[in-house]
Amino acid sequence: MKHHKRTSSTPFVRVGPSGVHGLGAFATRDLPAEAFLGLYEGRRYTKAEIATKVWDDQLTYLFTLSNNETIDGAKGGNATRHLNHSCEPNCEAVEEYDEGGELVLKFQTLVAVDAGDELFIDYSLTADDGSPPSKYPCHCGSPNCRGTMLAPPEETPSEAASADVQPA
Repeated sequence: MKHHKRTSSTPFVRVGPSGVHGLGAFATRDLPAEAFLGLYEGRRYTKAEIATKVWDDQLTYLFTLSNNETIDGAKGGNATRHLNHSCEPNCEAVEEYDEGGELVLKFQTLVAVDAGDELFIDYSLTADDGSPPSKYPCHCGSPNCRGTMLAPPEETPSEAASADVQPA
């Protein structure tokens, strides 16, 4: 009988207890800026399928893509589902198309991180039901914490110009 060694889809990420929330994702080695951490994996749902589900404030690992597909990291996901929120993230989520033309979500570092550092993204949540920011409290503890995991309010065109924001 032949044994196949399983390789991790996220070799530079380990899951462990987080000081911010529940479990977190941590770098297993020093990583440079723009290092690939892994794809966000899990069951995919259409917008219509998501609308029929009842989540009842349970812990979810849902990530909605720009094409309105939602990936549920709780079903077939990997360690990337444990990246916690920070208002000053050291990682980002980037959408791109794979070789087969499927929209995928990859995580990469924004800055160099040291082995053992917790990896964070800015969730920039939207409250479709008009819930107040207090319903989505942030516990990241960063000096510039917004106090919520909701996306920052939209800037006016004059604020965006003064911040020297460049379109992607």
